[in-house]
Amino acid sequence: MDKKQIHRELQFKAMRSSGAGGQHVNKVSSKVELTFNIPASEGLSEREKQRIQLKLKSRLTNDGAIVLQCDEARSQHRNKDLVVKRFFEILKNALVVPKKRKPTKPTKSSKEKRLKSKKMTADKKASRKKPDLGK
Repeated sequence: MDKKQIHRELQFKAMRSSGAGGQHVNKVSSKVELTFNIPASEGLSEREKQRIQLKLKSRLTNDGAIVLQCDEARSQHRNKDLVVKRFFEILKNALVVPKKRKPTKPTKSSKEKRLKSKKMTADKKASRKKPDLGK
């Protein structure tokens, strides 16, 4: 993953934020929308592209682009920084390969411990019964 190349490929669009804010919100385009086309990217290898498309399937558009929006701050520059930071965090998490699980058997002591615990529970429950007075 070539971060500098990916950063150059990002496309930004500024628009007006929604919600409350008075006069300021009606005249300032502070909301930022980030678009990144994964299949057309030169900063990612083919393997990375496949992994991202598989992991982020639900977040992608039909043409394989990821679109993020940010309108948390009042400043367009701050929103741009936030959305870029969030984008790279999402990419990093999508590229993490989980460690392969090695199947293991329970140890002898853990088996004994489990059986001892079961026996204690059984004895506890048996002691709650009414005594059988020899019918």
